[in-house]
Amino acid sequence: MAASAWCCLRCCRDGGTGHIPLKEMPAVQLDTQHMGTDVVIVKNGRRICGTGGCLASAPLHQNKSYFEFKIQSTGIWGIGVATQKVNLNQIPLGRDMHSLVMRNDGALYHNNEEKNRLPANSLPQEGDVVGITYDHVELNVYLNGKNMHCPASGIRGTVYPVVYVDDRHFSEHHENATTGKLQEPSRKRFQARTQSSWQCDRLLKDKMAAQLT
Repeated sequence: MAASAWCCLRCCRDGGTGHIPLKEMPAVQLDTQHMGTDVVIVKNGRRICGTGGCLASAPLHQNKSYFEFKIQSTGIWGIGVATQKVNLNQIPLGRDMHSLVMRNDGALYHNNEEKNRLPANSLPQEGDVVGITYDHVELNVYLNGKNMHCPASGIRGTVYPVVYVDDRHFSEHHENATTGKLQEPSRKRFQARTQSSWQCDRLLKDKMAAQLT
C-alpha cells in the first residue's frame, strides 16, 4: 500500500518562562533543488512522489523546532532531519552522518547505527500524527501529541526537515477500496503545508506547548 502524509511545520522557542510561544517559520515547502533524482515534487512543493528523499526549503534555526506529519496510509517512508550534504538517492536515509531519521518501522537511524526504537506496540499507523522536535542536539518523537521518550542524537551542522518515500516495492496500479477502480500510480505521497495554508489542529497548541518545556 502506498504511504502518504500531511506535514505541518512550526518552530518554537523556549522563552524560559515555562510557556513556549509558537513562532511560524517562513513559507516552507519541499525544495526541488534538494531532492533525489527519481523524486517528483508537485502541488506547489506540497507533495512528493517517486523514490528518494527531499529536504524542506528552510533550515531549523530556532532553539527548539517542531514539525509534524499525519500518516494518511502505510508504506515505506522516513522522516527526520538532514544536512544539505545528505545523499537523497540513497534510501532509507540514516545511513550516513548527514541524516537522522525515524523509519516507518519505528527505528531511529544515524550514520548507519540504530540510535533508538519506538516500542513495537507504538508504531505510527494510518491516521496518526507524528511530531518531531529538534533542539540542535537531540531529536524526539511524538505520536499523537504524546512524547514517546525515544531520543536520538549525533547529527551536526545546519539541518532541515527531511522526508523520503520508496515506490519500488509497489505495483504500478492498485484498486481503490471505495470505487473499486484501478488508479495509478501506487505511490506514496507526502504533502507539506506551507505557512499560508497551515491548518494544523489544536494538537500542537493544546498538547505540545505544555510538553516541550
